[in-house]
Order: sequence, then C-alpha cells, then structure tokens
Amino acid sequence: MQFPTLIEGRLLKRYKRFLSDIELPDGDVITAHCPNTGSMRRCQQEYARVWVSKSDNPKRKLAYTWELVEVDDEHLACINTGLPNKVVGEAIQQDLIPELSGYAAQKAEVKYGNSSRIDWLLSSDEESLCYVEVKNVTLLEEDGQGYFPDAVTERGRKHLYELAEMVKAGHRAVLMFCVSHTGIESVKPAAHIDPKYAEALKEVLETGVEVLAYQTQITPRSISIARKLPVYLS
Repeated sequence: MQFPTLIEGRLLKRYKRFLSDIELPDGDVITAHCPNTGSMRRCQQEYARVWVSKSDNPKRKLAYTWELVEVDDEHLACINTGLPNKVVGEAIQQDLIPELSGYAAQKAEVKYGNSSRIDWLLSSDEESLCYVEVKNVTLLEEDGQGYFPDAVTERGRKHLYELAEMVKAGHRAVLMFCVSHTGIESVKPAAHIDPKYAEALKEVLETGVEVLAYQTQITPRSISIARKLPVYLS
C-alpha cells in the first residue's frame, strides 16, 4: 500500500502511550498521535528519525500521525498497528501469500468468538472458511530475531483460543505475523515478556491453528508484503 506524503522528523518523546512529540526539519515541534498500544520496545529511541502523515480533517484533535521509525540508524519499522491488516489484506487479494490463496471471497472485521472480530475471513463457500488473525511484529532484540508480543497481552491470548475454537468447529484458522521491521529475519513468541502467551501459542498450534510470518518491505513511500520468514517456538 502507498503512504500519503510523509513528513520526516526526529522523535523527542512518546508519552501517555498515544502521544509523541516530534521535531520537524524547520525546528518546529509537533504533537502527533501514536497509533500503537504496545510497549514499542526498541522502537522509540530518543531523536530517532521518524515519519508522520498529516490529515486535513478539521475534526481531528491531532493532525499528525506517527507512521514509521528508523531503528538503530539502520532499519525501518512501521509502528502504526492499524496498517498491517490492510497490508496483509492487499497481499491476499494479489495472491502474494500462497498459503492464503484460492479463496473466492474476502471480508474484513467479521464478528466471531467472544465479542471479537477476525481481521480477515476468507471463504470459497459456507462450508470452507479460513479465519486470519494479523499481529504486528516490530520487536528486534538480537541477530535478526523478532519477538511477539512486546508487552503482556491478555487480548492476544484470547484471540489464540478463539482461533482454536474455529478449528474445532471444522474451519481453518491462521495466525499471521506481519513483520513490520526490516531487520527481523525470524519470529518467536516472546516468552521472556509474556510466558502465558507463548504457552498458549504452543497449545493452539497443537489443535491445528496455523502460524505464518511474512516480512514487509518498508520505505517512506510504501509498505508491502515481501517474503516469508521462519517461526520458531523456542
């Protein structure tokens, strides 16, 4: 998908989870919305290069949205957790994910489970359904190893068990790690951050839930699915 024209700046600080102060090239400091509920561990380094979008909607409290960050002066990461669903959806439509190709219909945000919504529901007929849950991976700790989650997530664990219920009902269920960090080469559950999530992932995989990881190609102009990555459970 294409970004609107992004504006480069430098991160001064992130605070109250959803706010970030960013210095623009002309020296002006703006407050931008930070669309990320996680810890953003290692993705909020002081004075890192960042890119923001600007909305012309007069009803918005904050005109700017933080989209990308440069990590360790080397890699790009997308911190807007609303984008991976769109990126994966676009890739499915374009048959860029072989494991998810061949379905006749594709719907977003379909109600299922316990008051949840699945990111993508794929179908060929009413009997052949595939539930796809997308998670954004941006935590790189060492040697290309990426981790999810970057903070304890009860909601994420709930989603795993809901996927398992879909398998028990005779459907297909896929956990898709959308790796929005150009330095990550493989993905693991972050047992050192959320051991309950790591255990739940192993448990649901044994029931037939599938797991995939695809890395994105990121520039200040676009973000798109690039290649499949391995997932290791330990």
